[in-house]
Amino acid sequence: MIMPLLSKDKSIALYAALVSFGTYVFVFGFRKSFTVCTFDGLSFGPIAYKTALVISQMLGYLLAKFYGIKFISGLQKTNRYKIIFLLTGLSWLAWLFFALVPAPYNVIFLFLNGFPLGMLWGVVFSYVEGRKTTDFIGAALAVSFIFSAGWVKSVGGWLMINFHISEFWVPFCTGLVFALPLVICVYGLEKVPPPSAEDELLRAQRVPMTQADRKKILKQYLPGIIAFVVVYLFATIFRDIRDNFSADMWKEMGYSAKPAIFTQTEIPITIFILLLIGAVVVIKNSFKALMVAHVFIIIGFVTAGISTYFFTQQLLDPFWWMLWVGLGLYLVYIPFNSIFFDRLIAAFSMKGNAGFFIYVADSVGYVGSVSVMLVKEGLTIPIQWTKFFSQSVMILSFVGVFITLFAMLYFYKKHQIKTIVD
Repeated sequence: MIMPLLSKDKSIALYAALVSFGTYVFVFGFRKSFTVCTFDGLSFGPIAYKTALVISQMLGYLLAKFYGIKFISGLQKTNRYKIIFLLTGLSWLAWLFFALVPAPYNVIFLFLNGFPLGMLWGVVFSYVEGRKTTDFIGAALAVSFIFSAGWVKSVGGWLMINFHISEFWVPFCTGLVFALPLVICVYGLEKVPPPSAEDELLRAQRVPMTQADRKKILKQYLPGIIAFVVVYLFATIFRDIRDNFSADMWKEMGYSAKPAIFTQTEIPITIFILLLIGAVVVIKNSFKALMVAHVFIIIGFVTAGISTYFFTQQLLDPFWWMLWVGLGLYLVYIPFNSIFFDRLIAAFSMKGNAGFFIYVADSVGYVGSVSVMLVKEGLTIPIQWTKFFSQSVMILSFVGVFITLFAMLYFYKKHQIKTIVD
């Protein structure tokens, strides 16, 4: 996959991929372990207690993404490790208060956990963007939350089953398990060399953005930005429902009390996505790589939609459906967090950084996720998460294919105009 790279480039890419992957895996330990818990019998007013927790955390993430459009896009390259430790520490402290304060009054601490964590992706990605090996490094970083989403749940389930830890203490204790490895990985991340002169020549120099820079890019590429933001909205809704309520769906499908099931589906997806997205590193032309990213997204929508159709027709086993629909949605989601924005900037020689695009897309994506859950909870007709998720996937996959084709055509025409002008 990375054979064409020089030995030095290869070693730096592998090292950066390893420490960035590890950093975000252990960051995830402070975020999602609570989703393995079902909190049966609890409610927050008219809303199921667990749903209230998820919405509260998402609202924190949502505000962090809007704030991050300015904060992350203008991030300087100094003292980033202090920012990582501060944000993670605040999120961990929120879990402590979540365990100490009785339910349902502790719901607020999910918001306080989500806001600082919502900044961390942009900080970590700033270490690795703008390199000729960013496709491979970014793929490793991006698949970290596929692997960690399953692994963190498995760790949380293991803590409950083997140590009889209360559901309310699971998130804090999971953070305790992940704290030291996170410190080690962040130390390693600080040792990643900055992009070389060759990297900047091939991928454009990444610089902190001003308000004027952000407005200029939005004005120049608004139709394309709207299109990929809508696609990302669909992907975020897919991913968050599956991630936050997979324990509930497995229980509905008869797979309860099997914590290893989360890792069994996510590891194959992680490996496949890493190999596929990482292979884009061999495509030197950034515009061609951008077009390939669109193709991956289309394939992801088709995979998610078709596998879900077969599942609803009882032609696909629940385990294989969760694997295939997960693969499909991550084929849509991962390119945006690894190659899409990095190559977009390089293809059009934009003045800026990937963090700006990531947080614009994320802010809208989390609005969608929160809205979907609120609508679902507001329905007077009771519905299972499995049914709700499967029906949503089929509808949004169909629409997503056409919007992705529009975005692909838009950027193709934009690049033709740029080529003529240059």
